[in-house]
Amino acid sequence: MAVQHLDEVPAARLRSAAYTYGPVGQTASGPPPGFAWFERSATLARRDFAAVTEELFMWRLHERAGLRVWVSDAPLRANTVVLMRLGAGPASLRLPCRVVYVVDEPGLRGFAYGTLPGHPEAGEECFLLRHHDDGSIELTISAFSRPATRLARLGGALSRKAQQLMTGRYLRALDSSG
Repeated sequence: MAVQHLDEVPAARLRSAAYTYGPVGQTASGPPPGFAWFERSATLARRDFAAVTEELFMWRLHERAGLRVWVSDAPLRANTVVLMRLGAGPASLRLPCRVVYVVDEPGLRGFAYGTLPGHPEAGEECFLLRHHDDGSIELTISAFSRPATRLARLGGALSRKAQQLMTGRYLRALDSSG
């Protein structure tokens, strides 16, 4: 399913919602106390940095990882809101987030988003593309989180395993053709 536009009423609701954690923007400097932290990287087979960056900013990574995605802005920018769903039907997980910051430097592009009310986890996730001098492109995903819902708390190790599975999907998504 292609990335969809998020209607203005739900987008406005998400824009006005408070983040479910603090401090906001912490993925840029390291793990805050009280949260689980992880960071994983992969070198992409692709070498077209501009095209890969465009796909990341158009939410293709999330779509190709198996999420249904509705966004207020594509390409994304700071304060873009996104509603993602994992699974089908009424049992699908609702994953609302807002873009906290955007990185736009020579050879380094990406963004971080933070969780909003209704997300099963509380925390932040950062997606960075680094274009190395040899032409290779590295995708790094950094995140901190803790359970925000009863279901996530009950899931314990299973919730962490699901997060690791999604991270693996993300790391492979930009090498797949859309």
